[in-house]
Amino acid sequence: MTTLVRGTSDTLTRDALTVLQPGFVGTTPPDWLLRRIGEGLSSVGLFGRNIHTPEQLTALTDRLRAEREDVLVAIDEEGGDVTRLEVRTGSSFPGNLALGVVDDPELTRAVAHELGRRLAACGVDFNWAPSADVNSNPDNPVIGVRSFGADPQLAARHTVAYIEGMQSAGVAACVKHFPGHGDTSVDSHLATPRIDVNLDTLHARELAPFRAAIAAGSKSVMSAHILLPALDPDRPATLSPRILTGLLRQELGYEGLIVTDGMEMQAIASTYGIERGSVLAIAAGADAICVGGGLADEEIVLSLRDALVEAVRTGELPEERLADAAARVRALASWTQAHRVRGAGSEPGAAVQEGTAPGTGIGLVAARRALRVTPGAEPYVPPASAPYVASFAPVANIAVGDETPWGVADALERLLPGTRTGSYGPGAAAEDVLRAAGERRIVAVVRDAHRHAWMREALDGLLAARPDTVVVEMGLNQAPPRGALHIATHGAARVCGIAAAEAVAGV
Repeated sequence: MTTLVRGTSDTLTRDALTVLQPGFVGTTPPDWLLRRIGEGLSSVGLFGRNIHTPEQLTALTDRLRAEREDVLVAIDEEGGDVTRLEVRTGSSFPGNLALGVVDDPELTRAVAHELGRRLAACGVDFNWAPSADVNSNPDNPVIGVRSFGADPQLAARHTVAYIEGMQSAGVAACVKHFPGHGDTSVDSHLATPRIDVNLDTLHARELAPFRAAIAAGSKSVMSAHILLPALDPDRPATLSPRILTGLLRQELGYEGLIVTDGMEMQAIASTYGIERGSVLAIAAGADAICVGGGLADEEIVLSLRDALVEAVRTGELPEERLADAAARVRALASWTQAHRVRGAGSEPGAAVQEGTAPGTGIGLVAARRALRVTPGAEPYVPPASAPYVASFAPVANIAVGDETPWGVADALERLLPGTRTGSYGPGAAAEDVLRAAGERRIVAVVRDAHRHAWMREALDGLLAARPDTVVVEMGLNQAPPRGALHIATHGAARVCGIAAAEAVAGV
């Protein structure tokens, strides 16, 4: 890649920097990032690695804005299983599926508003959420509980409620993954998913929540790295003029910011390359390039900046298209700055900590309402003493990550002191759990058991040997209820674990 334009500060180079949304490593902004913000970089993406405490996060965003007041500070904070704000503890809010199961749009709006308020109080003003994907394929390896559900109209009304709640707190929402990632069987972090359905199905199912989101005024839409031959047989949505310009802009009439999903995901990186893919995405109609979940240094920023500038200079990317993309980024920054000036949050420490103790907080209220508890053949008798919690842990998808704790053990320990726990992966057998549990009552915690044969086999063995075993499903609830008590939480957020523990303990 040429280095011809490095160090220049003309309008073209500034526009190229403006459309990038990079990440970085550490809990304080590195010098290179501050320098590039001064040169025109308009957005920064935050991930779990950047966040330790509310106070630290607030200091980080203050430092970014000391360099440039209108810089967009973005985050991938869906709540539920996908949390960056509470990556080390688990989320204080249930995720989309739990909210969809309750099916109370006012509750969804209230949860999103409170989550947005906490983000705003820490200086974050752009959230890459919510997922508007209709989870029509229960074997989908990357969406699952991140979706409001499999019904397009349910997903649409809760997408609207989420957007309204988030943006009422002064935080721009970003509805994703356009034009719909719910019917895929491949994770786009690893390869290119393909959805082979006709146009009528796409319009009736996948696009319904996005049409509703556009009507509701979502400030941003995130594209998906998926191939939909009915719309474009050659290019994934992120790189497709037919999908981003033809469908989203012209047919659906969307005027806000279009941001790509992470460009280092293998659906793009291994097929087109990040630099080439970024040029094609902007040319196709995207306005902002999300990069930094994996690649998070100055070199990637310079490389993408130079690729965009070179593409303009060679005629591959019209200068007007790059200028229009940069203008849309600046327009969103102006919106968030105006809302930030009016004030959207409260003291950051109090905002993040408030309502997280058992018994308080809109998130726990929502998690309790989302529980579906099915008793077994006999009346349920809670454990008389501390139980043994066996957590069957599948490999987490990249969007969720494996650093966020989940389960019911910690919450159950507070209710039944002395609770013991063990974690089991593929290859685990019922005998392993029975040996470790001894005479203790067993609580088996699973996550998407319908997708993992090894998990179902271990559970079969446990229930055959110990019919009084309690089963807690913290993923999609696709299998028939079984056990002395079957608890479906519809997500693995910390508050979902608290609500499930209360049901186990009978409180």
